[in-house]
Amino acid sequence: MTVINAALVLLAGVAAGAMNAVVGAGTLITFPTLVALGVPPVLANVSNTVGLVPGSVAGAYAFRATLAGRGPLLVRLVAASAVGGVLGGALLLVLPAGAFELVVPLLLLLSGALAAAQPRVAAAVARRRVTAAVDSDRSSGPPAAVRAGPWLLAGVAATGVYGGYFGAAQGVILLALLGIFIEGEMTEVNGIKNVLAGVANLVSSLLFIAIADVDWQLAALIAVGSTIGGSLGGRYGRRLPAGALRALVVAVAVLAAIWQFTR
Repeated sequence: MTVINAALVLLAGVAAGAMNAVVGAGTLITFPTLVALGVPPVLANVSNTVGLVPGSVAGAYAFRATLAGRGPLLVRLVAASAVGGVLGGALLLVLPAGAFELVVPLLLLLSGALAAAQPRVAAAVARRRVTAAVDSDRSSGPPAAVRAGPWLLAGVAATGVYGGYFGAAQGVILLALLGIFIEGEMTEVNGIKNVLAGVANLVSSLLFIAIADVDWQLAALIAVGSTIGGSLGGRYGRRLPAGALRALVVAVAVLAAIWQFTR
């Protein structure tokens, strides 16, 4: 690997770590970068997943204050995300490499569409919160996060499967899902999102390390970059224009998908 290529991977890791902490689509930066440098898609995905784990930890740590009082719920959600992450990682390793290469452009386009739809999703979540607040005034039942526990756990587990298999825009899906079921400010929900996405990455990474090939040079560069980016994103990311970040995510996703289709 040349010095220039190493610098590109490191910078991509920084951008991905920051993006994961804020909106959760960092793989849309690092994965296309690795593939563009000639890394086979499955190896790129495995190495990228392993490398992004420290950045996920840094992002979750930066939002740790938002997790206060969420312990019992967080334990259940973490367990669901871990199970999903293992299943998703296993699917990546069991299915033929050609299947992953075939589905990646579609996943990239899906990720871009999810990122583009995020404002509408956020508006729908906000409307749902108003309705839930009115309903809660009329009833003394448990809060939505407890009442809809099985559905929430199933959704988190399914998102973990996606995260273990590929993971681009996993955070966007989690934000929408958690925003529907869990009461609280979106900054608090974002903290939970960072933990769950990090868990899915961690368990699938442990699986990859145990039984798959990992390019440790690439993983190390992404790890260093994503740790820096995750810390910066958790601390300053909320000050950045959401529209600009979203436009960047969508543009990268579409360009990467087109490039994958034409390879």
